[in-house]
Amino acid sequence: MKRIRPQEIQDILGRVRARYPKTSTAAPGAQPSAAASASAAAAVNSAAVNSAAAGHAVHDGIFPTIDASVNAAWDAFQSYRSMGLDDRRRIVESIRRGMSERVEELSRRAHQETGLGRFEDKVLKNRLVIEKTPGPEDLEPKVITGDQGMMMLEWAPFGVVAAITPTTNPTATIINNTIAVLSAGNAIVFNVHPNAKGVSVDNIRWLNQAIRAAGGPENLVTGIPEPTLESARQLMEHPKARILLVTGGPGVVKAALATPKRAITAGPGNPPVVVDDSADLELAAREIVRGASFDNNVICTDEKEVFVLSSVADELLGYLAQSGAYVVNDEQLRQLEKIIFKSMGEPNKPGKINPEWIGKNAGKILAQIGVQAGDDLRLVVAEVASHHSLVWTEQMMPVIPVVRVANIDLAIDLAVRAEHGFGHTAAIYSKNVDHITRMARAMNVSIFTANGPTLSGLGAGGEGYTSFSIASPTGEGLTRPRSFSRERRLTIAGGLRIV
Repeated sequence: MKRIRPQEIQDILGRVRARYPKTSTAAPGAQPSAAASASAAAAVNSAAVNSAAAGHAVHDGIFPTIDASVNAAWDAFQSYRSMGLDDRRRIVESIRRGMSERVEELSRRAHQETGLGRFEDKVLKNRLVIEKTPGPEDLEPKVITGDQGMMMLEWAPFGVVAAITPTTNPTATIINNTIAVLSAGNAIVFNVHPNAKGVSVDNIRWLNQAIRAAGGPENLVTGIPEPTLESARQLMEHPKARILLVTGGPGVVKAALATPKRAITAGPGNPPVVVDDSADLELAAREIVRGASFDNNVICTDEKEVFVLSSVADELLGYLAQSGAYVVNDEQLRQLEKIIFKSMGEPNKPGKINPEWIGKNAGKILAQIGVQAGDDLRLVVAEVASHHSLVWTEQMMPVIPVVRVANIDLAIDLAVRAEHGFGHTAAIYSKNVDHITRMARAMNVSIFTANGPTLSGLGAGGEGYTSFSIASPTGEGLTRPRSFSRERRLTIAGGLRIV
């Protein structure tokens, strides 16, 4: 039997403690009972023996280097590729159950560690990806038969997927990516955002525990404890990483696209909203507040600017105030600009946002200009001219500009320009089918919603599956298991048509 190193024993002890929930109400610092100590010792000894028999320690997916992480995931893939679709289904269901049990802990820790967004909204995000990320059912084969025989298309894995995740949606992205990538039959290696490394590393550990509980291989999901820009580069360039999945800002997207590998990139967005004179204005205001304030506007799909026809602008602003938004006056807007911008842009150009206020509560932002609105306030609304920097900047905070426009043609034109060609997300509130159709065609985005928040385009309050890696730059849209699959074709000439 292989001798177990002290560090391996400590690793096993930590996993045993995590596996058995605390039931004692003893005071902090109290000594465990003899029975409890014996039980824990027996469990550790059993786990140690099993680990030793296997000839290696169980790492729960966390390794000191990128090279070790990729090699471990590659080894796991060699085992996983021999398993069937029923095994994948069982593993994915175990992941869903395991993450559901930890959804509040993941959400709380992501909020505490990053300082971004709202805890209750992170709970919703995590539940959304747990429940509505597609599983292996997405890989339904296609069969065509005819006089010349039969053709079948099936979906095959690539191998190891290298994933970069953001600080804005750390756990939601990890869970979503893991379910989609593993459903496609791959392994995945994460280089998580350094500002969310604590909760992200534990998220990876818990995913591995759920995978093993369902009979899956160890280290099917891996990562490192101290991610950096250099480790991200190493991961993207690693020869065993077959495909890249990058969710983040323009810098990391550009780096991924510069590699010779296939890259699926989810980049920035600046989603516009158009409100025309046929819209249900009370509905529009309520849903704009809900969507633009969701997780304090850190999600790239959240509404970022509103263009409303002048004939209904005053009414919309009134409903926005009634729906829980604070509408600032001109003087307050000037003060607010000095807080949320490091520098204003030229007319019709983005400015530079002050990162200190990204993802912070609306009430805390208003407090900086002497307005005491409290943490329950969801959104700040500012009426601005169309050239204002706030219109052209992905602000990622619950402060949204509203622009009056003369007609629907100008509204759609400004929406297209403000979206910057990201091809990401846009929305309209209208009962005019022609207006909805014209804007949908003009925007050419991955997600387009009508008469609902852009959040509904992620499947929250709307139909369809969800994803938190929306690959607009590379065209995959809302990523799913098929996005991480190779299409393979089988043709049988002259046979297997049975009718």
